[in-house]
Amino acid sequence: MLYQAYQLQSDLLSPLRLTAQHLSASLWLENTDHSLLRQASAAADVVARLRLTHARPAYGIDSVEVGDRSVPVIEETTLSLPFGTLLRFRKDAPELPPQPKVLLAAPLSGHFATLLRETVRTLLQDHEVWITDWHNARDVALRHGAFGLEDYIAYMIRFVEAIGEDTHVVAVCQPCVAALAATAVMAEDGSPAAPRSLTLMAGPVDCRVNPTEVNKLATSKPIEWFEKNLISHVPLPHQGFMRRVYPGFVQLTAFMSMNLERHQQSFRHLYEHLVEGRTEEARTIQTFYDEYLAVNDLPAEFYLETVEKVFQTYDLAVGTLQYQGRTVNPAAIRRTALMTVEGERDDICSVGQTVAAQDLCSNIRPYLKTHHIQTGVGHYGVFSGRKWNQQIYPRVRDHIHAAQG
Repeated sequence: MLYQAYQLQSDLLSPLRLTAQHLSASLWLENTDHSLLRQASAAADVVARLRLTHARPAYGIDSVEVGDRSVPVIEETTLSLPFGTLLRFRKDAPELPPQPKVLLAAPLSGHFATLLRETVRTLLQDHEVWITDWHNARDVALRHGAFGLEDYIAYMIRFVEAIGEDTHVVAVCQPCVAALAATAVMAEDGSPAAPRSLTLMAGPVDCRVNPTEVNKLATSKPIEWFEKNLISHVPLPHQGFMRRVYPGFVQLTAFMSMNLERHQQSFRHLYEHLVEGRTEEARTIQTFYDEYLAVNDLPAEFYLETVEKVFQTYDLAVGTLQYQGRTVNPAAIRRTALMTVEGERDDICSVGQTVAAQDLCSNIRPYLKTHHIQTGVGHYGVFSGRKWNQQIYPRVRDHIHAAQG
């Protein structure tokens, strides 16, 4: 009933938000002293933006700076599967020398892969880049079956194989477990497409280390509680009608409640900037919330298995994670260079949880292993922002290029 109630509320409020959007556009006068009109337009804009959307925003990466020139970028689908697309950002410059191939593994955690837009843009300077572009589960018909943690690992393997040999994998947050498992399976099978390097950034490889509030919440209740209280069926008229999902709006509500005062302040600032005609400052806030309020439903199987196997029983860390009837063995990885990155102030994946992968991969030679702790950054600062661009990315780039040989 939870999803049905949300859908009903969304349908009822839709006319109000559309009216507010129209008023905001029609009343806005950038070069005017009509303060009352500005206030009305700003208020209408805030009302119009207090809504969730359920479609992936555009990446908007039309070009990238390579050296001293701007190069056009074209999005291409390399492989399309029911629950995700392998999306390539191809630089339209045949004269450029070959660059290392990178698969960026994006989280499937309530937002779309566009949350890594800046990470993609930065990587594109020195690499060919693909991303795991996960679909909204409410748009996936029941005939495509279930999608659990093992399916995520299988998708990772298929995506790497589709890109081909000498691929480098960079995983951000949640998919670090699946990326490490996929690499281990490919190594054990002797796959020629096994990643040349693996970079794990701020991921929950071993949540027993320095548990955060997120980790404590996951262990505070049995998995049956999560299934009973957080899983819903997709209502009509969506294509995934009757699919069991963990709704993105539930995840977003949990995230926002952790920093409610900060979000309230952001919308107050948005209103003030619009009234004062400070359009650039307003546009920054608008752009952030256009992305942040775009939510992505998770398949119920994937959500529940992730909570249980990653955050409650720590299957990968303790050596019990299963993939298609076999135990995942990170010690099988020998030739893949490994880098782990953590943020000093990360309150989602704390220091120690990601570097645990170094011990699990006991047969990778020391000279192929790298670890970096970035001071002064939280979770999102590991893969976006100034310190990502200036301090973390150069190390990631050097790790990839050294492994490329």
